[in-house]
Amino acid sequence: MTTPVHRRCVLLSVLLGLSLGCATARPQAAPVPVEAPVALVAQEADAVFTGHRFQDGTVLPEVRIHYATLGTPRRDASGAVTNAVLLLHWTSASGEVLRSRSFQDALFAPGRPLDATKYFLIFPDSVGHGRSSKPSDGLRMKFPAYGYRDMVELQHQLVTRTLGIRRLHAIVGLSMGGMNAWQWSELYPDAVEGVMPIVSLPTRIAGRNLLWRRFVSGQIRDDPEWKDGLYTAPPRGWLEAFPVFRMMLDGVPHLQAALPDAQAADAFIATARAQAAGMDANDILYSLESSRDYDPEGALGNIRARVFALNFSDDEFNPVSLRTLETLMPRVKRGRFVVQEGSATSFGHFTQAHPELWADQVAAFLKFLEEG
Repeated sequence: MTTPVHRRCVLLSVLLGLSLGCATARPQAAPVPVEAPVALVAQEADAVFTGHRFQDGTVLPEVRIHYATLGTPRRDASGAVTNAVLLLHWTSASGEVLRSRSFQDALFAPGRPLDATKYFLIFPDSVGHGRSSKPSDGLRMKFPAYGYRDMVELQHQLVTRTLGIRRLHAIVGLSMGGMNAWQWSELYPDAVEGVMPIVSLPTRIAGRNLLWRRFVSGQIRDDPEWKDGLYTAPPRGWLEAFPVFRMMLDGVPHLQAALPDAQAADAFIATARAQAAGMDANDILYSLESSRDYDPEGALGNIRARVFALNFSDDEFNPVSLRTLETLMPRVKRGRFVVQEGSATSFGHFTQAHPELWADQVAAFLKFLEEG
């Protein structure tokens, strides 16, 4: 049964998104949702991997990966599943966020791009997140210093060992999940037909994206109340850092319209502090620092999957002025990208949490996969 505390955690995850541009596109008009009188019901389970070794050399007796599925596998004559799509969440979130009603109505309902009557949809909680193994389960700072590669390896074990799927039709990943999608296409080149990284870049984290991560991590680690992870209340450094963190997620045009005066700005800060108080600082610290091993740039030319990258022009984590996608995407043999134009009605990096604004791009990605 879903508890009030669990619902609050899900809401907080929805409010928190992290990560870190060829053609530009106007913001997609919100589609008229197909009427769905009841929410789609997911099947949930835990995969447990014994004696798992992390990249830092630490071995845990058990690692739990929580996951959910929507839809039914379809198989070819050999018995191989042909319609599996892996959906990967952003930092500090979980697969449950991607199963929220807004995502269902925009993406998974009948007639929508990832119609759950056609596709077998898989929603894992990445290690360190949601109901998968994470520091706040009890190990705190003794938890393995996992990286993005650890996340992807456990996702791959879930797909292949637990679900018995040799090849995914697609991966759609948001922010951290988008970076995981880039890694999948390089680490397991024959295991996926196409990937759609959203609000992520195929290069190491540097500049503004690195700076805010180091700032927030430092605010946690340097706070006397943190006590090397043994805190009994949220460290004040984390509470003070999160409003800046939250501001960076949003789009400049949207904040300009939404915060016209000091009263509105103070309310934004107060709300952000309240959100931060409901999160575990150790989990946040681990999730931010886990990006240390992310750098797919050198192997872009080896990617065999089709790649359809989507970014937003008002995303301050992935500034379009850097022209990263224009520079790097030509190395991807079968790659396309779109930079969707932001506005006062979009949300910068956090547009990822409003799938009604980019659902048409998912449809374009799936059509791209059909080109053969």
